[in-house]
Amino acid sequence: MDRELTRRDFVHNSVIASAGAALALGADGAKQTALGAEAPPKPATGAIPKGKIGDLQISRLVLGGNLIGRYNHIRDLSYVQQLVNRYNTDAKILETIALAEAMGIDTITANLTSPLIRKLLKEHREKRGGKMQWIAHSVVPFEQTTRFAADTQRMVDDGADALYLWGEPCDKLVREGKIKELAALVEILKSHGLPCAVGAHELPTIQACEKHKIPCDFYIKTLHHMNYPSAKMDFDSIFCRQAQETIDFMKGVEKPWMAFKVMAGGAIPPRDGFKYAIENGADFILAGMFDFEVAPDVRIINEVLAATPKRNRPWRA
Repeated sequence: MDRELTRRDFVHNSVIASAGAALALGADGAKQTALGAEAPPKPATGAIPKGKIGDLQISRLVLGGNLIGRYNHIRDLSYVQQLVNRYNTDAKILETIALAEAMGIDTITANLTSPLIRKLLKEHREKRGGKMQWIAHSVVPFEQTTRFAADTQRMVDDGADALYLWGEPCDKLVREGKIKELAALVEILKSHGLPCAVGAHELPTIQACEKHKIPCDFYIKTLHHMNYPSAKMDFDSIFCRQAQETIDFMKGVEKPWMAFKVMAGGAIPPRDGFKYAIENGADFILAGMFDFEVAPDVRIINEVLAATPKRNRPWRA
């Protein structure tokens, strides 16, 4: 039976690979490691269904940029960052992007302020013929408006297909009551004629955008339930503290919604997280993936969507 790979499997499988454990054929013909772990399952056949934001068509599953940038949520496991840095080499990152594209994921979110990420994405496109679309964001401090505008222009010049405002600074602006400043940043993005989004971890950010009619085209907002062990630890492990309130509010929002952190940084199995997000109104799922997670995640999203989920919100894209 196929077993879904979670981020917790990463350490287990990496140790097996680095030790050079021999693969053997099991009784059912499936490849198995010496410790009995099955090889990653193949994805469901067929392209991933798409939605549309403006003129941009986007696969319902989008590749997250954190792991591509070698950033991950490690809770209190300090050694994991070094492990990720050693595993996700430039070659492995390019392999992951190409694999995702080959399996139907056509869009990635990316911090194009990072020279590394910019270099790798441009290599994928310009040297290897990749077609992956970029939803780009800047990490230039929002209060540095001139620098932010210049960085946005550079992202557009580099080939961004859509733009968004990074979530944590948006949350901070709203907490400080700086709605006009947030609106001005959205206008900078919109001036380039590309679809643009406001990102958020906190529901009041989305509520403020709706109340003040900030003219973004879509939202990138966290969504996950709290039924996982490390939620009790509350240490780099909770990304959506108002899940039901978010679900209830988003029912009335007509703009498309891309949900992220649906697996709570790896604590929730993909099928559980994807199903929860889709059934509760998300139009797209943004998920970070190592190369070995791409195939099962594509299979899962196709199966979840094919099951004709009973949604409490109309598709908005």
